[in-house]
Amino acid sequence: MITLQDCSKYFHRGSVNEVRALNTISLHIEEGDFTTIIGSNGSGKSTLLNALAGTFWLDNGTITIGGNEVTRWPEFKRARLIARVFQDPLLGTCPSATIEQNLALALKRGKRRGFGPGVKTRDRIRFTEELEKIGLGLEDRMQDRVGLLSGGQRQALTMLMATMVRPEVLLLDEHIAALDPKTANQILTLTHEIISNQNLTALMITHNMRHAISFGNRLIMLHQGSIILDVCGKEKENLSVEDLLQQFYRVQGEEFANDSMLLV
Repeated sequence: MITLQDCSKYFHRGSVNEVRALNTISLHIEEGDFTTIIGSNGSGKSTLLNALAGTFWLDNGTITIGGNEVTRWPEFKRARLIARVFQDPLLGTCPSATIEQNLALALKRGKRRGFGPGVKTRDRIRFTEELEKIGLGLEDRMQDRVGLLSGGQRQALTMLMATMVRPEVLLLDEHIAALDPKTANQILTLTHEIISNQNLTALMITHNMRHAISFGNRLIMLHQGSIILDVCGKEKENLSVEDLLQQFYRVQGEEFANDSMLLV
């Protein structure tokens, strides 16, 4: 499904601020894999997702998604295959448009646009059914502008928009980090249901080690742009938070103990 071969990415190359964000990473992800990604700040987690999404081109290496070699595809072209949910609930939706207008835009992802009603009657029926599944009462507010919604409501709507048209790959970039604990758990539950029901291939960045262990069938740990741990199946199921902490300590010592972003 997804293959990265010898992928490297530098920022500020040739300057005193040069950073090697991805260090010759090779990785294969099977169709239907739900992979959680952890690592310290600056380890290359978001850079990996940005590389997949086409936010920038690699300095070296190739990326293949679903049999398509996308290494030099621009971001808009990869959007036919990839859906993404960001950390910031303000991203991924148009705040000045209504809920149904946002959903109508999502329904057109990867399709040709033409002249005609933006929201059709049959679409409204589907939107109502999909919003009812979320359980936040948004099916009764389809004419409300998205800018009026709470962060959790917008993130739930973004999850729905990202998967209205089934993507080849779903990228989740710390998509609950900006939410309060109760709302974050609701969005995680919704995430699990959508991925399971649609059998999606998904990659989810998280700083919460318990979430990294509990969700998905595969776990990858990054450090300084390299993969230092890659476990799946029974090996992942048997992992504990203490096991992951030991991996962190092994590669960079006790400074990880003071990293406030590592939520255990």
